[in-house]
Amino acid sequence: MSALPHLTESMTIMKTTHITAVHRAAIAKTLRSLFKSFFAVACVAVSTGSVIAPAHAADSSAFESVRKAGELRCGAALAPPFVVRDPKTGAYTGAFSDLCRKFGEDVLKVKVKFVDTTWDSMIAGLQTDKWDLAMAINRTPVREQVISFSTAVVRNETNFVYNRTDPKVPKQIRSVADIDKPGLVIAVVQGTTDDKAISPALKQAQILRLPDADSTRLALISHRANFLADQSDANLIFQAAHPDWAEIYHVQPPFNLQDVAFGLNKTYTDADLKVLNQFIEQQTKSGFIKTSVDAAVKQAAQSVNQ
Repeated sequence: MSALPHLTESMTIMKTTHITAVHRAAIAKTLRSLFKSFFAVACVAVSTGSVIAPAHAADSSAFESVRKAGELRCGAALAPPFVVRDPKTGAYTGAFSDLCRKFGEDVLKVKVKFVDTTWDSMIAGLQTDKWDLAMAINRTPVREQVISFSTAVVRNETNFVYNRTDPKVPKQIRSVADIDKPGLVIAVVQGTTDDKAISPALKQAQILRLPDADSTRLALISHRANFLADQSDANLIFQAAHPDWAEIYHVQPPFNLQDVAFGLNKTYTDADLKVLNQFIEQQTKSGFIKTSVDAAVKQAAQSVNQ
């Protein structure tokens, strides 16, 4: 997931406030917005008349090579709140980590191994059989030419985080036009998909292009910028770490909406994908994914405030 690694590099920037009960409602509001995408995935499955089979009824021939090896290898590059690694124990949590573990143990009936990697190596690792599933990878037309994708586990987008106490920020933001005003500054990491998403839409506000996520968050915290454009998952954790003042504006229709899914080597068959997709649809419908992301966001926010 190319937009996410910079999040883990900037955790120290968030260590300034603690989450209190007063601000739980604001965080819950943002979580509900993110979780709408989860339910949208489930609704698509229902509206198309797909039948979700019980996990124990999975085709016994699916993922044959994994079953023979007795191990499901999950390629893991950090992408909170979807792929989170405990620095002390090395244990993996987060929505995709939990799904990979559950799929291997409950559906394929094999052991699960998380293979540490980086985003630069994720696709190559699939192609060279270093792991069976790539976790939390954005689905793009270019990537679809070289690897296969599961159905979407979540959907990510570009949105804006801002300081609700900033006097320059409009009291009510109803559209992009409300933040595209002379005198307002929007920070973004230069050259990212977020930069490409907001640039055509902002004609009057100043776009402050900075080299990395640390710089953009510092710009917002120091009031050098009025808004920060970033991926919705990154902004969710940033808001949770700064509940006293951080608010998120969700653009409608969304900017840069992308599926976040599992990646697979193209040698996996349609039958293999069907089993994995049915499993994902089950976990979406049951609320397992929502619960997993919720827990990971809280964990990430707590860790950056320690």
